[in-house]
Amino acid sequence: MSVQNILLSGVVGSTAYGLAHAGSDVDRLGLFAAPTEELHGLHPPQESHVSTAPDRTLHEAAKWCRLALGGNPTVTELVWLPDELYEVRTPLGDELIDIRTTFLSARRVRDAYLGYATQQFRRLLGRGDGSFSADTRKRTAKHARHLKRLCGQGYELYTTGRLTIRVDDPESFHRFGEQVADDPETALPLLRRYETAFEEARSVLPEQPDERAADAWLRKVRRHFYPSAGRS
Repeated sequence: MSVQNILLSGVVGSTAYGLAHAGSDVDRLGLFAAPTEELHGLHPPQESHVSTAPDRTLHEAAKWCRLALGGNPTVTELVWLPDELYEVRTPLGDELIDIRTTFLSARRVRDAYLGYATQQFRRLLGRGDGSFSADTRKRTAKHARHLKRLCGQGYELYTTGRLTIRVDDPESFHRFGEQVADDPETALPLLRRYETAFEEARSVLPEQPDERAADAWLRKVRRHFYPSAGRS
């Protein structure tokens, strides 16, 4: 997959969290700018490009902004990565990192992170009658680790306005995954505990994100990738 005008890209997923094991896929996420001229035509350019081998997802700048403003955990982590995990980092990408907190809002962070964690729990419960393959057990443990991570990261973001990508104690996540693989219901107390914690906590985040900052950045991107030929 060849995509032009990549503004920011890095290694995300289990490798970034510190939860990867031998044989884990290396996931990459990034954003790109479509040439501004292409946005004026009858058929808009493709907004996302997804490839495997290597596993990489690239979102067009406007789509990335919309997802981030909605609190999407997957795209949000792109602007909170440790420096060493970025593989492409441009001046416009740095400017996006600089305004990363303006994308955050209390309600959307709470709903998105708890919502994703709840989805993971439903996947755990939907695994079947307990007589499942080693591959299913592996996926179950993975869903459980992500449930625990989403709860912790979401709560940190909600209460501090910061997001730590790498987990503190990877081994505890692996133990939790194995426990839940034995009995998915053991994940429920953790989920309920975080639901209560979110409800009782006071967030440092505003009720609404600052869309003006995202809009100003996106307009700068559009100007940057507009051809100079024909300008008056």
